[in-house]
Amino acid sequence: MDALSSTFLSTLSQKPKSLLSPYNNNNYHYYSPTLKVFSVRIEERPQTTTTIAKPQEKSTPSPPKPSPKREPIPSRKPIEPSFPSFIFNAFDDFVNTFIDPPRKSSVDPRYVLSNNFAPVDELPPTECEVVEGSLPSCLDGAYIRNGPNPQYLPRGPYHLFDGDGMLHSIKISQGKATLCSRFVKTYKYNIENEAGSPIIPNVFSGFNGLTASAARGALTAARAIAGQFNPANGIGLANTSLALFGGKLFALGESDLPYEVKIAPNGDIFTLGRHDFNGKLFMSMTAHPKIDPETNEAFAFRYGPMPPFITYFRVNPDGTKTQDVPIFSMTRPSFLHDFAITKKYAIFSDIQIGMNPIDLLTGGSPVGTDSGKIPRIGVIPRYAIDESEMRWFDVPGFNIVHAINAWDEDGGDTIVLIAPNILSVEHTLERMDMIHASVEKVKINLKTGMVSRHPISTRNLDFGVINPAYVGKKNKYVYAAIGDPLPKVIGIAKLDVSIAEIDRRDCIVACRIFGEDCYGGEPFFVPENPSIDEDDGYVVSYVHNEKTGESNFLVMDATSPNLDIVANVKLPRRVPYGFHGLFVSENDLMKL
Repeated sequence: MDALSSTFLSTLSQKPKSLLSPYNNNNYHYYSPTLKVFSVRIEERPQTTTTIAKPQEKSTPSPPKPSPKREPIPSRKPIEPSFPSFIFNAFDDFVNTFIDPPRKSSVDPRYVLSNNFAPVDELPPTECEVVEGSLPSCLDGAYIRNGPNPQYLPRGPYHLFDGDGMLHSIKISQGKATLCSRFVKTYKYNIENEAGSPIIPNVFSGFNGLTASAARGALTAARAIAGQFNPANGIGLANTSLALFGGKLFALGESDLPYEVKIAPNGDIFTLGRHDFNGKLFMSMTAHPKIDPETNEAFAFRYGPMPPFITYFRVNPDGTKTQDVPIFSMTRPSFLHDFAITKKYAIFSDIQIGMNPIDLLTGGSPVGTDSGKIPRIGVIPRYAIDESEMRWFDVPGFNIVHAINAWDEDGGDTIVLIAPNILSVEHTLERMDMIHASVEKVKINLKTGMVSRHPISTRNLDFGVINPAYVGKKNKYVYAAIGDPLPKVIGIAKLDVSIAEIDRRDCIVACRIFGEDCYGGEPFFVPENPSIDEDDGYVVSYVHNEKTGESNFLVMDATSPNLDIVANVKLPRRVPYGFHGLFVSENDLMKL
């Protein structure tokens, strides 16, 4: 018997190691490729204030307040695995140790889950302290941000995109704030929670190369045959964004159907279930639907590795889904994360990042880049019933993952698109720290077919947002996250995209840097009620101080040249870095 077989049999004879981390004492344990344990400790110092860029005026210090009491987090009892689970988990350990250990830093949990990327446990509604300024009345409601937070610390390769969805909600009412963090109770989360260990493999890091894919594919099939899970119930994470449409609030991830969630009056978060729009939504949906603020229609799509590679549809204000519009003119599978709408059109991007399962046969990854491919922009009437009017325009070197906004000009003969263009697209999945995105304005003349474009800011910006009332129509202002590098965000930039094109100068008109060792996330714009100007409102974001271990919720004046802080809320526990968020007013919360 060779040494490898002997090691495998030895692994089978041992009880699988627990994957649970003792979150409550802030020690985060990871398993190395040799199954040895190493630890990272993240300290929280509740008596230290987060270092934020100083406001222009110092307020009179308030007397110290007692720290808010937290409800104890119940410790979970270890779950004794069944015999099939014992065998499957042992084989999973073997694959992660000898066949496909995390060889790259982009999938090594020691790096991916370091500092404030490390997971946290759920937090019941907990009172927060406003340490500076006061919360504006237009913020009565809830700001909810989604992001990856693995339920179990990984034993093998792990990509940032592979974490279970966790919602961090700050509920605001009459100047007081309450923080709550809850997992989205997806089908994947529930079955793994009941089993006490991971069952469904990581998509972005678990199928890298033929041998690893074959081994994990066989293990996944065996788990399904043994009845550990049913893939028909979905395998998605719901970890990317949130959207409010059709009278419901959804947590979204593009690999599955939406999950309906609800915010209780006390700030708690509940998952109501997977939603398929009365059986009319098949398999998955984008995490970035576009909601027209005037018609309340939601426009969306799904994409995948098999034709049709894009399917376009919309959801009416009453929550009914319209007929699918399959788009066969996209002839290769593309990574289509986001899109844009105008009053007349829907706009899709066919970029150099794509899905190619055939690459697995040569030991590659099913998701990668094709430097020889010419990116395209596709335009289709937004009320199209088929793809007969779909038109594609070549735009060399234009690779977008997120779209900011688009609108019609010249009576609908010209389309304008604002989006960050990724200049180093080959690093998108493996070296996010090397990504640089330049925000560009693209114009497409539908009569002549001419495409023109120019950068409106050369600074590394992404996660751009606008006043939600301007979706699909001409806007002036954009609020974007400053990457240094992304996904870490050192501050917020305000852009005026109306600056004359002939100037060819940077459009940043206001900026706030959070301060040394402080990093935030995607901003969100909340308009004043009633608003007068497009930028009449506030920019909000979670910000974390890596030196003190504290997190804060910042409210910034969107009209001020320095995005001045009008309220700073000290959070009772750190909020890990994440993806996209949404503000829902109190009136809308009461209708859910």
